Amino acid sequence: MTAPTLREPAVRTLDQLVRAVRTGSYGTDPAEERIALAFTTAQAVRHTGRNGGYRNEVLSLRLDAAVGSCAVEPGTLPASGLDDCVGASVAELLAHPTAAVRIAALDAYLSRMRPHTPEHGARPHALPAGSSLHRSRARARAVVELLPTTGIRRVLVVGVVNSLLERLRERGTGYVPCDLKGGTTEWGESVRTDALAELADCDAVLASGMTLGNGTFQPLLDHAAATGKPLVMFAQTGSAVLPRFLGAGVTAVSAEPYPFFWLDGGPGVIHRYGGAR
Repeated sequence: MTAPTLREPAVRTLDQLVRAVRTGSYGTDPAEERIALAFTTAQAVRHTGRNGGYRNEVLSLRLDAAVGSCAVEPGTLPASGLDDCVGASVAELLAHPTAAVRIAALDAYLSRMRPHTPEHGARPHALPAGSSLHRSRARARAVVELLPTTGIRRVLVVGVVNSLLERLRERGTGYVPCDLKGGTTEWGESVRTDALAELADCDAVLASGMTLGNGTFQPLLDHAAATGKPLVMFAQTGSAVLPRFLGAGVTAVSAEPYPFFWLDGGPGVIHRYGGAR
C-alpha cells in the first residue's frame, strides 16, 4: 500500500517556491538551517564506442543528512563560492548573487524537509551496477518511461544526453535536441540552442534540472501549464526542487540526488514522481 502524499503548497514559479520556503510552508525557518559542508564534483567522460565526450561540474551543499546540488558550466563557479556557503544559513544563500548557490541551497533545504520517500510521492527505481554507459542507459530507460506511451510524435529534449536520445530512437519517438552549448548529437544531428523556438512543433518536453540553474525552466513550465503538454524533468540539479512543481506544469520527475550514477559502479537508485506507473 502506498503511503499518502502530504499536501504541498501551490507554487507556479521558482520565486513563489522560495517565498514559501522563507515563510515556513515546508518546515523550519531557513534562517535557522546552516550549511555545514560545500563541495564541487568535476567529471570528464568519453564512453567506449561513443564519438564524443563531455565534462560536468556540480556544486553541492550539505545540510544535516541532506545534500543539495546544482550543475554549473565547468570553470564558472566563483573562487569564493565554497567559502561563501560554509556556515551560512539557507536563508542567506537563497539571496546569494550566484544562481547555482541559490539553487543548491534550496535543493538542500527541500531534500531535508521533503526527502525522496513514498510519503512525499516518490517511487524508488533501482539502477544496476556496471559501467558508466550501462548505468546511463538504464537511467535513460527509467526516464523515458515517464513519458506517455501514446500521442507523442516529437519530444523536445532540453539538455542533450545521448543515452536519452538513444532510448527515444529505440522507442521510435522523434525528438528535437536542444542545448545552450549547441554542437551535434552522437548521430550527427544539429543541436538547437533556442528551446522556446522549438516548443510549438513538439508534443512533449524532456528537460534537465540544469534549466533551474541557467534560468530557462520557467518558460518551459509556463508553456506546459498553458498547453497541457507533458513536461518530464530529469534532475540531478534540483532533485528535491522540481517535484514541488508537479501539477503546476511538470507531469513527472526523475530525481537523482547526490551521489550521482556516474560516481560509482555499484547498484543505485533514482526516485520517480508522476508519469506512467
